[in-house]
Amino acid sequence: MRTLILSPCGILGYGFPNESFQAALKQRPDAIVVDAGSTDAGPHKLGAGVAIVSRMAAKKDLSRLMEGARRLGIPLLVGSSGGSGARKHTMWTLDIVQEIAKEMGWDPRIAVILADIPKEDILMAQREGRIEPMSVNVPAITEETLKETNGVVAQMGVEPILRALEGRPDIVLCGRAYDPASFAAVGMARGHDPALCYHLGKILECGTLCAEPGTAKDVMLGQLDDDGFEVWAADPRRKCTPTSVAAHTFYEKDHPYILKGPGIVLDLSCCAFRQAGDGRVRVTGSRITYPPYAIKLEGARRVAYRTFVLAGIRDPMLISRLDEVEEAVVRSVESYYDDIPRDSYQIRFVHYGLDGVMGSLEPDRTLPHEIGLMFEVIADTQEKADAICATTRSAYLHYGYPGRKSTAGNLAFPFAPSDISFGPVYVFSVYHLMYVDDPLRYFPIEWLGGDRNETV
Repeated sequence: MRTLILSPCGILGYGFPNESFQAALKQRPDAIVVDAGSTDAGPHKLGAGVAIVSRMAAKKDLSRLMEGARRLGIPLLVGSSGGSGARKHTMWTLDIVQEIAKEMGWDPRIAVILADIPKEDILMAQREGRIEPMSVNVPAITEETLKETNGVVAQMGVEPILRALEGRPDIVLCGRAYDPASFAAVGMARGHDPALCYHLGKILECGTLCAEPGTAKDVMLGQLDDDGFEVWAADPRRKCTPTSVAAHTFYEKDHPYILKGPGIVLDLSCCAFRQAGDGRVRVTGSRITYPPYAIKLEGARRVAYRTFVLAGIRDPMLISRLDEVEEAVVRSVESYYDDIPRDSYQIRFVHYGLDGVMGSLEPDRTLPHEIGLMFEVIADTQEKADAICATTRSAYLHYGYPGRKSTAGNLAFPFAPSDISFGPVYVFSVYHLMYVDDPLRYFPIEWLGGDRNETV
Protein backbone atom coordinates (compact mmCIF):
# COMPACT_ATOMS: atom_id res chain seq x y z
CA MET A 1 0.00 0.00 0.00
CA ARG A 2 1.26 3.45 -0.95
CA THR A 3 -0.37 6.75 -0.05
CA LEU A 4 0.61 10.01 -1.70
CA ILE A 5 -0.22 13.30 0.07
CA LEU A 6 0.01 16.76 -1.50
CA SER A 7 0.87 19.74 0.71
CA PRO A 8 0.47 23.00 -1.25
CA CYS A 9 2.10 25.46 1.18
CA GLY A 10 3.01 26.10 4.79
CA ILE A 11 -0.20 27.96 5.69
CA LEU A 12 -3.40 28.26 3.69
CA GLY A 13 -3.34 31.70 2.11
CA TYR A 14 0.43 31.89 1.77
CA GLY A 15 0.04 31.03 -1.92
CA PHE A 16 1.78 28.52 -4.19
CA PRO A 17 2.81 28.40 -7.86
CA ASN A 18 0.11 27.02 -10.11
CA GLU A 19 2.76 25.22 -12.20
CA SER A 20 3.91 23.27 -9.13
CA PHE A 21 0.35 22.47 -8.12
CA GLN A 22 -0.64 21.16 -11.55
CA ALA A 23 2.54 19.08 -11.74
CA ALA A 24 1.73 17.60 -8.32
CA LEU A 25 -1.85 16.76 -9.36
CA LYS A 26 -0.50 14.81 -12.34
CA GLN A 27 1.17 12.46 -9.84
CA ARG A 28 -2.33 11.46 -8.63
CA PRO A 29 -2.18 12.17 -4.89
CA ASP A 30 -4.65 10.44 -2.57
CA ALA A 31 -5.41 13.62 -0.62
CA ILE A 32 -4.65 17.32 -0.47
CA VAL A 33 -3.85 18.52 3.04
CA VAL A 34 -2.98 22.05 4.15
CA ASP A 35 -2.39 23.48 7.59
CA ALA A 36 -3.91 26.92 8.18
CA GLY A 37 -2.89 27.77 11.71
CA SER A 38 -0.13 28.88 14.02
CA THR A 39 0.50 30.66 17.31
CA ASP A 40 3.81 32.03 15.98
CA ALA A 41 2.34 35.55 15.82
CA GLY A 42 1.17 35.39 19.43
CA PRO A 43 -2.31 35.51 20.95
CA HIS A 44 -3.81 38.42 19.00
CA LYS A 45 -5.52 36.43 16.22
CA LEU A 46 -7.16 34.11 18.71
CA GLY A 47 -8.17 36.88 21.09
CA ALA A 48 -9.45 39.24 18.39
CA GLY A 49 -11.18 36.46 16.47
CA VAL A 50 -9.51 37.36 13.17
CA ALA A 51 -7.74 35.20 10.58
CA ILE A 52 -4.00 34.96 9.99
CA VAL A 53 -4.37 35.69 6.26
CA SER A 54 -6.76 37.88 4.28
CA ARG A 55 -10.03 36.52 2.96
CA MET A 56 -8.81 37.25 -0.57
CA ALA A 57 -5.69 35.11 -0.08
CA ALA A 58 -7.61 32.28 1.58
CA LYS A 59 -10.18 32.21 -1.23
CA LYS A 60 -7.50 32.25 -3.92
CA ASP A 61 -5.78 29.20 -2.42
CA LEU A 62 -9.00 27.35 -1.58
CA SER A 63 -10.41 27.86 -5.08
CA ARG A 64 -7.47 26.05 -6.65
CA LEU A 65 -7.34 23.37 -3.97
CA MET A 66 -11.05 22.63 -4.23
CA GLU A 67 -10.88 22.48 -8.03
CA GLY A 68 -7.97 20.05 -7.87
CA ALA A 69 -9.57 17.85 -5.22
CA ARG A 70 -12.84 17.72 -7.14
CA ARG A 71 -11.11 16.88 -10.42
CA LEU A 72 -9.27 13.92 -8.87
CA GLY A 73 -12.11 12.88 -6.56
CA ILE A 74 -9.89 13.07 -3.47
CA PRO A 75 -10.48 14.71 -0.08
CA LEU A 76 -9.22 18.16 0.85
CA LEU A 77 -8.31 18.59 4.54
CA VAL A 78 -7.65 21.93 6.27
CA GLY A 79 -6.07 21.99 9.72
CA SER A 80 -6.62 24.85 12.22
CA SER A 81 -9.10 26.64 9.97
CA GLY A 82 -8.82 30.41 9.90
CA GLY A 83 -5.52 30.37 11.75
CA SER A 84 -6.50 29.95 15.39
CA GLY A 85 -9.17 27.30 14.87
CA ALA A 86 -11.92 28.67 17.11
CA ARG A 87 -15.52 28.38 15.93
CA LYS A 88 -15.41 31.93 14.54
CA HIS A 89 -12.29 31.14 12.48
CA THR A 90 -13.67 27.81 11.30
CA MET A 91 -17.00 29.31 10.23
CA TRP A 92 -15.08 32.07 8.42
CA THR A 93 -13.32 29.36 6.40
CA LEU A 94 -16.56 27.45 5.84
CA ASP A 95 -18.20 30.59 4.45
CA ILE A 96 -15.39 30.91 1.88
CA VAL A 97 -15.62 27.21 0.97
CA GLN A 98 -19.39 27.41 0.46
CA GLU A 99 -19.02 30.56 -1.63
CA ILE A 100 -16.48 28.84 -3.89
CA ALA A 101 -18.60 25.69 -4.12
CA LYS A 102 -21.58 27.75 -5.23
CA GLU A 103 -19.46 29.41 -7.90
CA MET A 104 -18.30 25.96 -9.04
CA GLY A 105 -21.83 24.54 -9.09
CA TRP A 106 -20.72 21.87 -6.61
CA ASP A 107 -22.41 20.53 -3.49
CA PRO A 108 -19.46 18.98 -1.62
CA ARG A 109 -19.84 16.77 1.41
CA ILE A 110 -18.17 18.83 4.17
CA ALA A 111 -17.13 17.68 7.64
CA VAL A 112 -16.54 20.55 10.08
CA ILE A 113 -14.72 19.53 13.28
CA LEU A 114 -15.01 22.12 16.03
CA ALA A 115 -12.36 22.55 18.73
CA ASP A 116 -13.87 24.92 21.29
CA ILE A 117 -13.66 23.84 24.93
CA PRO A 118 -16.33 24.83 27.50
CA LYS A 119 -14.84 26.94 30.28
CA GLU A 120 -16.71 25.02 32.97
CA ASP A 121 -15.02 21.80 31.80
CA ILE A 122 -11.62 23.47 32.15
CA LEU A 123 -12.38 24.56 35.71
CA MET A 124 -13.61 21.06 36.54
CA ALA A 125 -10.44 19.54 35.10
CA GLN A 126 -8.35 21.96 37.13
CA ARG A 127 -10.16 20.98 40.34
CA GLU A 128 -9.50 17.34 39.47
CA GLY A 129 -5.79 17.94 38.87
CA ARG A 130 -5.97 17.32 35.11
CA ILE A 131 -4.53 20.70 34.08
CA GLU A 132 -0.86 21.63 33.90
CA PRO A 133 0.89 24.69 32.39
CA MET A 134 2.96 24.33 29.23
CA SER A 135 5.93 25.98 30.97
CA VAL A 136 6.92 27.49 34.30
CA ASN A 137 6.21 30.99 32.95
CA VAL A 138 2.52 30.29 32.29
CA PRO A 139 0.26 31.69 35.03
CA ALA A 140 -2.36 29.48 36.64
CA ILE A 141 -5.90 29.49 35.31
CA THR A 142 -8.34 31.35 37.57
CA GLU A 143 -12.07 31.82 37.29
CA GLU A 144 -11.50 35.55 36.80
CA THR A 145 -8.98 35.23 33.96
CA LEU A 146 -11.02 32.49 32.35
CA LYS A 147 -14.09 34.72 32.45
CA GLU A 148 -12.11 37.45 30.66
CA THR A 149 -10.85 34.98 28.06
CA ASN A 150 -12.65 35.30 24.73
CA GLY A 151 -12.73 31.55 24.21
CA VAL A 152 -10.57 28.47 24.55
CA VAL A 153 -9.61 26.01 21.83
CA ALA A 154 -7.77 22.71 22.04
CA GLN A 155 -5.42 21.08 19.56
CA MET A 156 -7.18 17.96 18.30
CA GLY A 157 -5.22 14.84 17.48
CA VAL A 158 -5.92 12.41 14.65
CA GLU A 159 -8.93 10.72 16.25
CA PRO A 160 -11.66 13.25 15.29
CA ILE A 161 -10.18 13.55 11.80
CA LEU A 162 -10.16 9.77 11.39
CA ARG A 163 -13.80 9.74 12.46
CA ALA A 164 -14.59 12.35 9.82
CA LEU A 165 -12.73 10.45 7.10
CA GLU A 166 -14.91 7.41 7.80
CA GLY A 167 -17.82 9.45 6.41
CA ARG A 168 -16.05 9.83 3.03
CA PRO A 169 -16.06 13.66 2.97
CA ASP A 170 -15.02 15.81 0.03
CA ILE A 171 -13.71 18.48 2.40
CA VAL A 172 -12.70 18.36 6.06
CA LEU A 173 -12.42 21.68 7.91
CA CYS A 174 -10.73 21.17 11.27
CA GLY A 175 -10.82 23.66 14.08
CA ARG A 176 -7.58 24.00 16.04
CA ALA A 177 -5.48 20.93 15.29
CA TYR A 178 -2.03 19.63 16.09
CA ASP A 179 -0.12 20.66 12.97
CA PRO A 180 0.83 17.16 11.70
CA ALA A 181 -2.53 15.60 12.66
CA SER A 182 -4.45 16.27 9.41
CA PHE A 183 -1.63 14.75 7.37
CA ALA A 184 -1.15 11.83 9.74
CA ALA A 185 -4.86 11.00 9.70
CA VAL A 186 -4.82 10.45 5.93
CA GLY A 187 -2.08 7.85 6.19
CA MET A 188 -3.50 6.16 9.28
CA ALA A 189 -6.93 5.92 7.66
CA ARG A 190 -5.23 3.86 4.93
CA GLY A 191 -3.47 1.56 7.39
CA HIS A 192 0.03 3.02 7.58
CA ASP A 193 2.30 3.01 10.64
CA PRO A 194 1.24 5.93 12.89
CA ALA A 195 4.86 6.85 13.63
CA LEU A 196 5.60 7.28 9.94
CA CYS A 197 2.34 9.16 9.41
CA TYR A 198 3.07 11.67 12.17
CA HIS A 199 6.66 12.15 11.04
CA LEU A 200 5.60 12.71 7.44
CA GLY A 201 3.00 15.18 8.69
CA LYS A 202 5.71 17.07 10.55
CA ILE A 203 7.67 17.39 7.30
CA LEU A 204 4.74 18.23 4.99
CA GLU A 205 2.97 20.83 7.13
CA CYS A 206 5.49 23.52 6.18
CA GLY A 207 5.34 23.03 2.41
CA THR A 208 8.78 22.98 0.80
CA LEU A 209 10.57 24.50 3.77
CA CYS A 210 12.57 21.26 4.03
CA ALA A 211 13.90 21.59 0.46
CA GLU A 212 16.81 23.61 -0.94
CA PRO A 213 16.08 26.42 -1.62
CA GLY A 214 13.37 26.26 1.00
CA THR A 215 10.12 28.18 1.16
CA ALA A 216 6.72 27.79 2.78
CA LYS A 217 5.09 28.93 -0.48
CA ASP A 218 5.50 25.90 -2.74
CA VAL A 219 4.10 22.41 -3.21
CA MET A 220 5.49 19.34 -1.41
CA LEU A 221 4.67 15.67 -1.89
CA GLY A 222 5.07 12.81 0.57
CA GLN A 223 4.47 9.14 -0.07
CA LEU A 224 3.99 6.51 2.64
CA ASP A 225 4.68 2.83 2.14
CA ASP A 226 5.01 -0.21 4.40
CA ASP A 227 8.27 0.74 6.15
CA GLY A 228 9.01 4.39 5.43
CA PHE A 229 8.14 7.46 3.42
CA GLU A 230 9.65 9.61 0.70
CA VAL A 231 9.39 13.38 0.25
CA TRP A 232 10.06 15.60 -2.75
CA ALA A 233 9.11 19.02 -4.09
CA ALA A 234 6.75 19.37 -7.02
CA ASP A 235 9.13 21.95 -8.52
CA PRO A 236 12.24 19.97 -9.58
CA ARG A 237 14.39 23.04 -8.95
CA ARG A 238 13.84 22.51 -5.22
CA LYS A 239 15.86 19.57 -3.94
CA CYS A 240 15.35 17.56 -0.78
CA THR A 241 18.56 16.22 0.75
CA PRO A 242 19.08 14.03 3.81
CA THR A 243 20.46 17.06 5.62
CA SER A 244 17.64 19.41 4.67
CA VAL A 245 14.92 16.92 5.67
CA ALA A 246 16.67 15.88 8.88
CA ALA A 247 17.18 19.54 9.78
CA HIS A 248 13.49 20.24 9.31
CA THR A 249 12.72 17.39 11.69
CA PHE A 250 14.28 19.63 14.38
CA TYR A 251 12.00 22.53 13.42
CA GLU A 252 9.99 24.10 16.26
CA LYS A 253 10.83 21.49 18.88
CA ASP A 254 12.27 21.73 22.38
CA HIS A 255 14.11 18.43 21.93
CA PRO A 256 16.20 17.33 18.92
CA TYR A 257 14.43 14.00 18.33
CA ILE A 258 11.40 13.82 20.66
CA LEU A 259 8.14 15.26 19.35
CA LYS A 260 5.10 15.38 21.62
CA GLY A 261 1.52 15.62 20.43
CA PRO A 262 -1.99 14.79 21.62
CA GLY A 263 -1.68 11.30 23.11
CA ILE A 264 1.63 10.51 21.39
CA VAL A 265 5.38 10.86 21.74
CA LEU A 266 7.30 10.52 18.50
CA ASP A 267 10.86 9.21 18.89
CA LEU A 268 13.06 10.04 15.90
CA SER A 269 16.39 9.05 17.44
CA CYS A 270 16.74 5.98 15.20
CA CYS A 271 15.61 7.60 11.95
CA ALA A 272 17.61 7.22 8.78
CA PHE A 273 17.51 9.84 6.02
CA ARG A 274 18.74 8.60 2.62
CA GLN A 275 18.84 10.08 -0.85
CA ALA A 276 16.27 8.20 -2.93
CA GLY A 277 16.80 9.93 -6.26
CA ASP A 278 17.30 13.43 -7.55
CA GLY A 279 15.67 15.74 -5.02
CA ARG A 280 13.96 12.88 -3.13
CA VAL A 281 14.69 11.64 0.39
CA ARG A 282 13.56 8.40 2.02
CA VAL A 283 12.97 8.30 5.79
CA THR A 284 12.74 5.18 7.95
CA GLY A 285 12.97 4.31 11.63
CA SER A 286 10.33 6.60 13.17
CA ARG A 287 8.91 5.22 16.41
CA ILE A 288 5.95 6.14 18.60
CA THR A 289 4.72 5.63 22.15
CA TYR A 290 1.39 6.50 23.76
CA PRO A 291 1.50 8.38 27.08
CA PRO A 292 -1.65 9.52 28.94
CA TYR A 293 -3.74 11.55 26.50
CA ALA A 294 -3.47 15.34 26.86
CA ILE A 295 -4.72 18.12 24.63
CA LYS A 296 -3.13 21.56 24.49
CA LEU A 297 -5.49 24.40 25.45
CA GLU A 298 -5.11 27.92 24.04
CA GLY A 299 -7.05 30.98 25.16
CA ALA A 300 -6.43 34.73 25.00
CA ARG A 301 -7.76 37.72 26.90
CA ARG A 302 -7.47 41.46 26.34
CA VAL A 303 -5.20 43.20 28.84
CA ALA A 304 -4.43 46.62 27.34
CA TYR A 305 -4.33 48.88 24.27
CA ARG A 306 -1.35 49.88 22.15
CA THR A 307 -0.23 52.98 20.23
CA PHE A 308 3.11 53.08 18.44
CA VAL A 309 5.35 55.33 16.33
CA LEU A 310 7.93 54.55 13.65
CA ALA A 311 10.73 57.05 13.04
CA GLY A 312 14.31 57.30 11.80
CA ILE A 313 17.32 58.80 13.55
CA ARG A 314 20.52 59.83 11.74
CA ASP A 315 22.22 62.23 14.15
CA PRO A 316 25.35 60.49 15.52
CA MET A 317 25.23 62.65 18.64
CA LEU A 318 21.73 61.39 19.45
CA ILE A 319 22.53 57.79 18.52
CA SER A 320 25.47 57.84 20.91
CA ARG A 321 23.25 58.79 23.86
CA LEU A 322 19.92 57.06 23.13
CA ASP A 323 19.50 55.55 26.59
CA GLU A 324 20.19 58.87 28.27
CA VAL A 325 17.71 60.76 26.06
CA GLU A 326 15.01 58.14 26.35
CA GLU A 327 15.27 58.02 30.13
CA ALA A 328 14.85 61.81 30.17
CA VAL A 329 11.88 61.60 27.78
CA VAL A 330 10.16 59.05 30.00
CA ARG A 331 10.76 61.21 33.09
CA SER A 332 9.20 64.20 31.35
CA VAL A 333 6.15 62.14 30.34
CA GLU A 334 5.76 60.82 33.89
CA SER A 335 6.01 64.35 35.24
CA TYR A 336 3.42 65.69 32.83
CA TYR A 337 0.98 62.83 33.55
CA ASP A 338 1.59 62.73 37.30
CA ASP A 339 -2.17 62.23 37.75
CA ILE A 340 -2.04 58.86 35.91
CA PRO A 341 -0.87 55.83 37.93
CA ARG A 342 2.51 54.73 36.56
CA ASP A 343 1.53 51.06 36.68
CA SER A 344 -1.35 51.69 34.24
CA TYR A 345 0.92 52.23 31.22
CA GLN A 346 4.27 51.17 29.72
CA ILE A 347 6.64 52.98 27.35
CA ARG A 348 9.05 50.85 25.33
CA PHE A 349 11.74 51.81 22.80
CA VAL A 350 13.19 49.52 20.11
CA HIS A 351 16.25 50.47 18.03
CA TYR A 352 16.42 48.62 14.71
CA GLY A 353 19.97 48.68 13.39
CA LEU A 354 21.44 48.71 16.88
CA ASP A 355 19.73 46.22 19.19
CA GLY A 356 16.20 45.92 17.81
CA VAL A 357 16.21 42.13 17.63
CA MET A 358 18.26 40.98 20.63
CA GLY A 359 17.94 44.01 22.89
CA SER A 360 20.34 43.94 25.83
CA LEU A 361 21.70 40.56 24.65
CA GLU A 362 23.16 42.09 21.46
CA PRO A 363 26.96 41.57 21.59
CA ASP A 364 27.85 44.01 18.79
CA ARG A 365 27.42 47.53 20.18
CA THR A 366 29.06 49.27 17.20
CA LEU A 367 27.13 52.48 16.60
CA PRO A 368 25.54 52.69 13.13
CA HIS A 369 25.13 55.90 11.16
CA GLU A 370 21.32 55.61 11.40
CA ILE A 371 18.70 53.56 13.20
CA GLY A 372 15.03 52.86 12.84
CA LEU A 373 13.20 53.72 16.05
CA MET A 374 9.96 52.12 17.13
CA PHE A 375 8.40 53.09 20.39
CA GLU A 376 5.11 51.97 21.81
CA VAL A 377 2.86 52.85 24.69
CA ILE A 378 0.69 50.15 26.22
CA ALA A 379 -2.06 51.40 28.54
CA ASP A 380 -5.35 50.26 30.01
CA THR A 381 -7.39 52.36 27.56
CA GLN A 382 -6.82 53.38 23.94
CA GLU A 383 -7.35 57.04 24.81
CA LYS A 384 -4.61 56.87 27.44
CA ALA A 385 -2.24 55.03 25.10
CA ASP A 386 -2.82 57.62 22.36
CA ALA A 387 -2.28 60.58 24.71
CA ILE A 388 0.88 59.26 26.36
CA CYS A 389 2.33 58.18 23.02
CA ALA A 390 1.75 61.65 21.56
CA THR A 391 3.48 63.27 24.52
CA THR A 392 6.37 60.81 24.28
CA ARG A 393 6.74 61.53 20.58
CA SER A 394 6.75 65.32 20.97
CA ALA A 395 9.15 65.16 23.92
CA TYR A 396 11.55 62.94 21.94
CA LEU A 397 11.22 65.01 18.76
CA HIS A 398 12.32 68.25 20.44
CA TYR A 399 14.52 67.00 23.28
CA GLY A 400 17.61 69.24 23.55
CA TYR A 401 20.48 66.87 24.26
CA PRO A 402 24.04 68.21 24.70
CA GLY A 403 25.81 68.81 21.39
CA ARG A 404 22.67 69.13 19.29
CA LYS A 405 23.28 71.59 16.42
CA SER A 406 19.80 71.79 14.93
CA THR A 407 16.39 72.45 16.46
CA ALA A 408 14.45 71.16 13.43
CA GLY A 409 13.69 67.87 15.15
CA ASN A 410 15.38 64.64 16.18
CA LEU A 411 13.09 62.17 14.37
CA ALA A 412 12.21 61.55 10.72
CA PHE A 413 8.71 60.12 10.31
CA PRO A 414 7.89 57.93 7.28
CA PHE A 415 4.13 58.28 7.78
CA ALA A 416 1.59 60.96 8.57
CA PRO A 417 -0.05 60.69 10.98
CA SER A 418 2.95 59.43 12.86
CA ASP A 419 1.03 57.87 15.77
CA ILE A 420 -0.69 54.58 14.99
CA SER A 421 -3.49 53.41 17.28
CA PHE A 422 -3.07 49.65 17.17
CA GLY A 423 -5.99 48.66 19.37
CA PRO A 424 -6.36 45.82 21.88
CA VAL A 425 -3.39 43.87 23.24
CA TYR A 426 -3.94 40.21 24.11
CA VAL A 427 -2.03 37.70 26.20
CA PHE A 428 -2.34 33.94 26.42
CA SER A 429 -4.44 33.47 29.53
CA VAL A 430 -4.73 29.74 28.82
CA TYR A 431 -1.69 27.85 27.52
CA HIS A 432 -2.03 24.53 29.29
CA LEU A 433 -2.38 20.79 28.87
CA MET A 434 -5.62 19.10 29.84
CA TYR A 435 -5.64 15.33 30.35
CA VAL A 436 -8.71 13.62 28.91
CA ASP A 437 -10.06 10.08 28.79
CA ASP A 438 -11.76 10.42 25.40
CA PRO A 439 -9.89 12.13 22.52
CA LEU A 440 -13.18 12.57 20.64
CA ARG A 441 -15.23 14.18 23.39
CA TYR A 442 -14.46 17.84 22.72
CA PHE A 443 -14.37 17.72 18.93
CA PRO A 444 -17.90 17.33 17.50
CA ILE A 445 -18.32 16.88 13.75
CA GLU A 446 -20.91 18.84 11.80
CA TRP A 447 -21.79 17.43 8.37
CA LEU A 448 -22.93 19.83 5.66
CA GLY A 449 -23.79 19.51 1.98
CA GLY A 450 -23.99 16.36 -0.05
CA ASP A 451 -27.63 15.97 1.13
CA ARG A 452 -26.46 15.55 4.70
CA ASN A 453 -26.66 18.09 7.55
CA GLU A 454 -26.13 16.74 11.05
CA THR A 455 -23.87 16.83 14.09
CA VAL A 456 -22.00 13.77 15.37
